[in-house]
Parts: sequence; C-alpha cells; structure tokens
Amino acid sequence: MSLPKNRTLVIFLFLVLVVFAFGSCSSPDSALFAISHVTVIDGTGAAPHPDSNVIIHGSRILVVGPAASVTIPRGAKMIDGAGKFLIAGLADMHLHLTGAGEPEGSREFILPLLVANGITTVRDMGGKVEYLKALRGEIDSGKRVGPQIFFTGPYLDGNPPSFQPSIVVQNAEEATEAVQKLKSEGADFIKVQSRLQPEAYYAIARESQREGIRFVGHVPDSITAAAASDAGQSSIEHLTGVLLGCSSLEEELRQRKLALLPAAETGKQTLARERAWTKDLLGSYSQQRAVNLFRKLAANRTWQVPTLPLLIHLAYLTPESDRSGDPRLKYIPGDVRKNWDRSREELLVLRTELDFSLRRQLVSRSLLAVKGLNDAGVPLMAGTDSTAPNVFPGFSLHEDLFYLVEAGLTPMQALQAATSKPAEFLGRTVEQGTIQAGKRADLVLLDANPLDDIRNAQKIKAVIINGKFLSRSDLDGLLAGVERFAASH
Repeated sequence: MSLPKNRTLVIFLFLVLVVFAFGSCSSPDSALFAISHVTVIDGTGAAPHPDSNVIIHGSRILVVGPAASVTIPRGAKMIDGAGKFLIAGLADMHLHLTGAGEPEGSREFILPLLVANGITTVRDMGGKVEYLKALRGEIDSGKRVGPQIFFTGPYLDGNPPSFQPSIVVQNAEEATEAVQKLKSEGADFIKVQSRLQPEAYYAIARESQREGIRFVGHVPDSITAAAASDAGQSSIEHLTGVLLGCSSLEEELRQRKLALLPAAETGKQTLARERAWTKDLLGSYSQQRAVNLFRKLAANRTWQVPTLPLLIHLAYLTPESDRSGDPRLKYIPGDVRKNWDRSREELLVLRTELDFSLRRQLVSRSLLAVKGLNDAGVPLMAGTDSTAPNVFPGFSLHEDLFYLVEAGLTPMQALQAATSKPAEFLGRTVEQGTIQAGKRADLVLLDANPLDDIRNAQKIKAVIINGKFLSRSDLDGLLAGVERFAASH
C-alpha cells in the first residue's frame, strides 16, 4: 500500500487525533507529559515562540503551539515552563566514546556526562565497531540512557598509523577492501586520517562513492583541503588543511611538513623547525587564497567541524589555556587523568613564550577562519574531540558553542551548529534537530535565554532524551555517579 504524498499532513492529523483521544480520557498516562508556558527556540532560525505548550507522548513531540490554543490533555504530567527556554537536544559531532576504556569507562563516565549536558546525539569518530554497536544497542533498547550514536569505526590511515584503532591502507586494493569491510559491519561513515598517501586516499573516495557511504575526517598531510573537497570528502575535522590552504606558501610548507626529521635531531632542533614552520604559515596568510578556498568548500558543501576546544586547550596549548587545575577534573577517572597529564607535559616542556605567542596567533587565525567559512556559507557543526586531554566530555560542547560565537557566529547559528545542522548532515531532518510535531522528543529546558548569551545553554533545568524526562535532580545524580566512578578509578 502506498502512502499519501503529503506524509507530514498525515502525521499531523494522526497526532491531533491522538491528543484528542487523550484529552477525553481522565486516566493518567505515564508516557504523556506537557511543558507549559515555555519559550520555544525551535532551531529553524525563527524568532523564539513565547508562552508555548509542548505536548510529548512516548518518544515523540505531539504538538507545539501557543498556550492559548493548545489544550493540555487530562492525565498528562505537567512541567511548568514559565520563565524557561526550550531548545532541541544538542549534538556533539566529533568525539570518541572509547577514549576512556571500554566498556565501563564509556558507560559510567562518558555517557552520563553527555546526557547531563543536554547532548542527545553523537558522532563517534574512531572506535571499535563491535563495541560501538553494542553500546548503541543498549541505548536503543532502553537498557541504558544515552545519546543516539552514529560512528565511523576504525580510522583508515597510512603506515604507521597516527592512532588506534586503525586499518592501515597503503594502496587502492587495500582501500577498497577497507571501505567494503566497514560498510558491511554497519559503519555510518568512513574516517580518513593524516598519514594516508594520495593513491590510497583517492581510492577510498572512489569506493565510498560506489558503496554509497560518505567519508569524513582529517585532510591527509599529502592532500590539499581543496583537493579533499573536490574528491567528495563530506566533513573536515579540526580545520585540517584549511589554514595551510590559506597560505601563499602552501606547497612549500606542505613539503616541509612531510619531510622526514633527521634521526639525530634533538628536541630543541625539532622545536626550532616547528617554530619556523608556524611563523611562515602565519606570515604567508593570503586573503584571496582564503576566499577562493572557502568558496570551493561552500560550493562542494564540504562541512567543517572545527573542534575549537581541542585546538584551544590541547593542540595550541598555552599555560593559560591549560586545565590542570580545573574543578571538573573530579569527573575524570585517574587513569584518564594520567594520560592527560602526560600529554600536557609534552606540549608545554621546553616551550618558550615565543612558542606560546605563536599558538595564541594560531587560535586567533583559526577563529578568523571559522568566521570566514561561516560568512562564505560553508556549513559548520559543533564538536569537541573529547575525551582528548583537557577536553571534558559533555561540558566541552558548551565551550565549543561559546567559541563559535567568539569567532563571529550568532548565538542562533551556534545553536544550529549543534541541533539542526547535525540533523541535516545525518539526513535526519524529519526526525530531529528542531522542535516540531512528529519529531523525536530530544529537548533541553533552560533557565535562561541562550540567544542573549550562549553560555546560558549550560543553565540546564531538565533534559528530555528520546522522551525520557530527567529533572535537574536526576542530572545532578548522574554527575554524582560519575564523580564516584572517577574517584574509584
């Protein structure tokens, strides 16, 4: 039997009938609740809708509309939204659920922090397929509360690979096999890494297109950002290749980066080479090259996930951006903290004030690039790369929203980078990303308006995740549980 073409109208009429049925029933329904007199920021870019009623049943939003015209059914649980603000559930589009050990670390540490911070969707950008599928199954079945999970599985990288888990891909045949393997295992995307050589990279691009699966990740050191965009790479992470693509010395700097370091080179010699390279990168910025690159990325619709918390608090680490004394370390298990401490020490040791000055300039240039990308129409998404050192799961997404605004996005655009834009990228605009009837009940209730100050998105009163209502008390309980877990690990 074929469905009517206007599926949205059919769904809406069905929902109205359901609400009418509930309204005529006096018995309570534990799956039915309403948020009354709330200001709805629906994520479409429209102005906020004050004094609205939102009715939810099970995992779906039934009705959103003015309180004066939307009657709350009898038997519905009431949540007073007066003075509150409702946004769609947030998405972290770059993290690693296996970054704290598996499976216990993810279940007891990462997932609760994500939920407590209003994150209802994630894109895992590098992990073991079997583990991620098991974790997703637990969440989808209701056994565990957590965000929707989309994942890439292992990285595809050159030899030796940058990180684990990786599949080493050195030629077209290996690239074809790797893409087919990950597609058959259920990966949502293919993740490319920095050490891939051109033959393998372009074979990944061709096979991904044939298999109907998008490839995402780093721009390999051997490839330009423009070439990656033309090859069909769907998203670029961490601005890899972007700043280099804005340089008038792009090819020279690329070759210098690819050059093997002399075996006898000391740490100080390596630092001197890095310092000279960074100076030349910053000094060779070309506005025209930046404009040309951003136009290409926009035309090809090559999405960007800058992961600004990673850049500011790790890649371009300075003493003032370090997190060694952050009170949120109480949520980080001891073994993870040890790894963080080692990474911070490696990034700070032997560095001079000149090095830190260059890193601050890289941060400024990265923020400038984000503004240029946004102004050019390149689609942006929020992401963190947690649990990388100094990048706190859950909390860092709010930092990313703040940095996006610092870069020049409006608070609305920053919110959309974590709501409607991820839904568009995932091909799930019918299901999520905005607050509309028929969509998943993934919502965050706030005590203050995030459009006045994006930091207000951290003032969370409640989270509704796939229709499950979690009060402030419930969220505090999740945080307390993480703190206990961290103290014992």
